[in-house]
Amino acid sequence: MYLNLGRVLIWLCALALQSITVAQPSLGGSVVREGGRPVERSTGEWLLRMHEATRHGAYVGTFVVSSATGGMSSSRIWHVCDGAQQVERVDALTGAPRSTYRHNDQVTTFLPRSGLVLQERRDSLRLFSDLLQNQDAAISGFYSARLVGADRVAGVDADVLLLEPRDRMRFGYRVWSERESGLVVKLQTLDRDGRVLEQAAFSDLRLDVRINMGQLIEMMGRTQGYRVERVEPVATTAAAEGWVIKSGVAGFKLTSCIRRPFAGPTPPGDRQGRTIQWIFSDGLASVSLFVEPLDSHAMAHDASLAVGATRLLSRQIQGGWLTVVGEVPQQTLQAFSESLERAR
Repeated sequence: MYLNLGRVLIWLCALALQSITVAQPSLGGSVVREGGRPVERSTGEWLLRMHEATRHGAYVGTFVVSSATGGMSSSRIWHVCDGAQQVERVDALTGAPRSTYRHNDQVTTFLPRSGLVLQERRDSLRLFSDLLQNQDAAISGFYSARLVGADRVAGVDADVLLLEPRDRMRFGYRVWSERESGLVVKLQTLDRDGRVLEQAAFSDLRLDVRINMGQLIEMMGRTQGYRVERVEPVATTAAAEGWVIKSGVAGFKLTSCIRRPFAGPTPPGDRQGRTIQWIFSDGLASVSLFVEPLDSHAMAHDASLAVGATRLLSRQIQGGWLTVVGEVPQQTLQAFSESLERAR
């Protein structure tokens, strides 16, 4: 099977990092109570409130992700933002040691066992916030939402909202939003029958703590003794790379298209060693398409994989090898894979 599992895990980790660093928003004109008085919030107000919760103040907590199949991972997070600058540190507490720092769109990952530091720029983190501010009407056309109760998570009071998809091309969500700030403290991804595919939640959380932003930025730059690899993705378009997307999946908008070098040896037949990545989002779920040159010396077979709520599909297409990954049903990945064609 022509499938680089190491690279796949990097993609899955990138998706997980995005879900941690960009709070998942909630939708709908649900009623909540503030100071004992009911307050009506529109779709856009829910979106921006939960997104803005990560853009001001600071918090420290332990974040645990578990799947219905028994998988579990946890991370320790330090997050601080003053509205203009956002700095974050995420330490993996399970699996191989790994520390990831993010300063706005600059991301640095320390891998102590291999003595390696990976540095890259992720524009998609910035673009996602733009999507949240402009997709109110479109998103509400594909999800419905209602307030279903109140709960406590990691010692804080939270409103609980249920987001239900209006079609079979996306999953549903149950979201716990901290009552005062709007910060998402727990998130469950649900299949069409309401079963929990994956849960992500803080097991402990301290809000409005003192975090030295300058100190985190300084720690991010301490690369002495490590081999530093700089990944420089370049913004591009499907047309510029010789591809065309015939039709997408309703509700999903293209947020970015980049060309990135391989984080490893260049495959035979590919002098530039590059991967093209498209990122699509409907405001809640995201899907990435990766096209890489086909290694003529490999035995290529179609493949599919499910890890918690994340689905992956990989197959050969004209002019390359396609991998589609996202927290969506398999049929959505299939629709995306069928939409991509070689233009020349």
